Amino acid sequence: MAATFRGTSVPLVALGRLFAFRPRCVSSKWTAQPLRTSILIRQARLRQYHAGVGSGQYNSDPKKLVSQTNLDLTAPLPPTAPSRSSSRLRRAVSFGAYALLFTTLGFSAAAIPLVPGILDLTRPRSDEDSLREYAPVNAEAKTVDDFINNHPLAAEMRRNPEMTESRPHMRLPDSLRRHNLTGGTLLGPGRITVPPVCWTEKGGKSLLSISHLGTDMCGHPGIVHGGLLATMLDEGLARCCFGALPHNVGVTAKLEINYRKPVHAGQYVVLRARTLRVEGRKAWVEGQLETLAAEGEEPVVLAQATALFVSPRFASVMAKLNATS
Repeated sequence: MAATFRGTSVPLVALGRLFAFRPRCVSSKWTAQPLRTSILIRQARLRQYHAGVGSGQYNSDPKKLVSQTNLDLTAPLPPTAPSRSSSRLRRAVSFGAYALLFTTLGFSAAAIPLVPGILDLTRPRSDEDSLREYAPVNAEAKTVDDFINNHPLAAEMRRNPEMTESRPHMRLPDSLRRHNLTGGTLLGPGRITVPPVCWTEKGGKSLLSISHLGTDMCGHPGIVHGGLLATMLDEGLARCCFGALPHNVGVTAKLEINYRKPVHAGQYVVLRARTLRVEGRKAWVEGQLETLAAEGEEPVVLAQATALFVSPRFASVMAKLNATS
């Protein structure tokens, strides 16, 4: 049986043999040479077929085909077009590589502004660092800061080798301090004017701190809000006993306050506290707020408090987060 292409008769059997051939990839050295021969013969058949359609000549005999076309069976195979599957694989790999590259670049660009904050969080600050960290923001703050540092009570505390001086709120990293109530929200001109200066006794035995309360912290006109005084007593008494509790961390279990005298806005106040006893994870503390008296004068008691603090079972985790402990 034969088919006619442009007036030329071509055996269908030859066409069937031509297109039925499907070479497979064989890696064995015993089949490599026959495979090369088959591929070369197939390519020669294709060339002769296309030439024979126009000239009326076509030879399907492999032996005559080899002799007529002068095939060199030892010559390297001509390059073949890449398969569709390999092209898709290369496109997928290229797309994945570009996606990974641009994702990495985008993440790096977004993370760069966070680097200073992360480094700040990982850098612990000592008591000495906290004293150097603060710089007055205006003339009023500088006047208040100088008055506290040059007061006879501050000089007395510095002469006591058992007391350690610090500014506890300045030990907080900047990224955390701005969200802290007493170290951020309530700190600044018109509020708690400068970070309180604090002295703590070794072993969590006692504490003394000096603060200045501005004119923007009032409940009644000209009178400092009692809630601020309660917050100061809560923090001060807790910090007093931290050194006696596991992991130097405690939370308030009970706080009782007796307000004795009104605290006027724009006034210096002193907080004194001492630890009464410690039992395991519990510590009982008492303290008071009083005026910062001049040398030779007696201070006026403004408020008194007693409190119970407990070191929680997850205190080890809190200790890592609480830089003021």
